[in-house]
Amino acid sequence: MQGEELNDSDGIRVNRSLVIPRSELTVRASRSSGAGGQHVNKTSSRIEIEWNVASSRAINDDQRALITSRLASRLSDEGIIRVVASDTRSQLRNREAAERRLAETIAKALVVQRKRKPTKRPRAANEARLSEKKKHSERKRERKRPITD
Repeated sequence: MQGEELNDSDGIRVNRSLVIPRSELTVRASRSSGAGGQHVNKTSSRIEIEWNVASSRAINDDQRALITSRLASRLSDEGIIRVVASDTRSQLRNREAAERRLAETIAKALVVQRKRKPTKRPRAANEARLSEKKKHSERKRERKRPITD
């Protein structure tokens, strides 16, 4: 994602072909938890962004299936993914961080992994393995006591 602009004026850019429209996002600000003194007790700097994957018109059915299967543990029963940021004191920076996390999460879920192409073991390696087995069994056989009648 280096070099790409994360925020388009109308949405969040996930990759070259996908932009999540801001109209599909639910953004909430609340008070952060933890240390911070008076500032944290008075300002709503924690940002929570929700995006409904199940009803989004920004993605096609294949993308929806990929996201739903790969992010199943992060989706609610209604198909909503929730991202929270409360790293900084600034609401704006927390919003940017939450948007970036959402974009990265969705981008990772949409990566299609290449099919593994099985390779054959080289003949020389197989012959070396078999000759090593023969040597080992020969060594074991030589250690046995000779059978006397």
